Amino acid sequence: MLSGRGLVALTLLITLVGGCTAAAPSPAPETVLRPSWRELTLPAPPGPPGRLVLRDATVCAGRWYLSGALADPAGVTRPVVWTSADSESWRTLDFLGTTYYGERAAIYALGCRGDRIAMLGARSGGAHGNPRITQWYGGPDGPLHEVIAGFQLFGGPDAVNVARLAGGAKGWAIAGNRLAGAAVWTSPDATGFVIREGLPELARDGRGETMAYDVVATADGWLMVGALSPADRLDRDALAWASPDGVHWTRLPAPATGEYEQFDRVALVGGVPYAVGLRGARFGAWRLVDGGWADAGVFGSTRPGPVAWVAGLAVTDGGPMAVVSDGGMYRLWLMSPDQGWVAVASPAPMSAAGVSAAGVAGAGRRVLVIGDDGAGAHVWIMDLPAKHR
Repeated sequence: MLSGRGLVALTLLITLVGGCTAAAPSPAPETVLRPSWRELTLPAPPGPPGRLVLRDATVCAGRWYLSGALADPAGVTRPVVWTSADSESWRTLDFLGTTYYGERAAIYALGCRGDRIAMLGARSGGAHGNPRITQWYGGPDGPLHEVIAGFQLFGGPDAVNVARLAGGAKGWAIAGNRLAGAAVWTSPDATGFVIREGLPELARDGRGETMAYDVVATADGWLMVGALSPADRLDRDALAWASPDGVHWTRLPAPATGEYEQFDRVALVGGVPYAVGLRGARFGAWRLVDGGWADAGVFGSTRPGPVAWVAGLAVTDGGPMAVVSDGGMYRLWLMSPDQGWVAVASPAPMSAAGVSAAGVAGAGRRVLVIGDDGAGAHVWIMDLPAKHR
């Protein structure tokens, strides 16, 4: 069964082919950073033309990646990934799809380790129209290989969603959820994953329901983030888990505040984990220090409704940058070393209504943002001003 954020994420994937309380005050105009954005034109992939669909962006080992699909007039998609060595000149990578759903997938999550990239794709189908998840791997020059996996690895009667993936020194991990609660899939090389569900501490228990939304590799293994819905109240508390091996997990809850809170995204900033997510009627950030979560500021505001969430988190020389949905629009925020969280003017209005997506990637001073409102997709880049290095 799905509810809240999990249902929203799943609905976005299902419909690809075709939260909260009263708002807090908006930031004062003088706090807004207004960079000079430039829109990029991506090369069309081989084959019939169609509508561009963008879903994720990342940088790994100095190489940039964008992912999504191309949708024909009938709504049939085929997977697309673009890569660039400089974020300016882009080319597509070849896909070696072998299954019906793989050849029609939209690539919605990217992960990398060194020069190896891995990705997750989805295409709705079957009797209930649920997303059929596919998994891929390859090198920076391609081709991208589809991994043949049993239906119940990512689907089946216990499926909820498959969220994000990451690579690191211990291999690869995927964060997601099953009926038993938060779950993880692990692999030594991204050529095949093993599901680990119902694990102690990770899965739901008498303390409440668990949900996992993102994962990052750390020096000690893995850090997965999400939330706990306590058994004794209708609320959520931000929750993370640490593991040395993907099998044994330790809970790392955020300090309780009495507000609705959850971790949506996580990234390492100078080796320190930072998590960003909902905090009551605003967005919040936390940093993990000595095994405990410390406050790293609040920012923005949310509108009443179920679709406020953090869509992406990137690390730049100017600090972490987040793209968030406030329930109506996607907005950008930068954690400046001397000013705290600063609003960043978007390159264009980015609607978060209906079938939409947004993402952010960064390296050095360069920032790339994607926006897709379901009718058209765009990519913009900019360089952070010198004072935000």
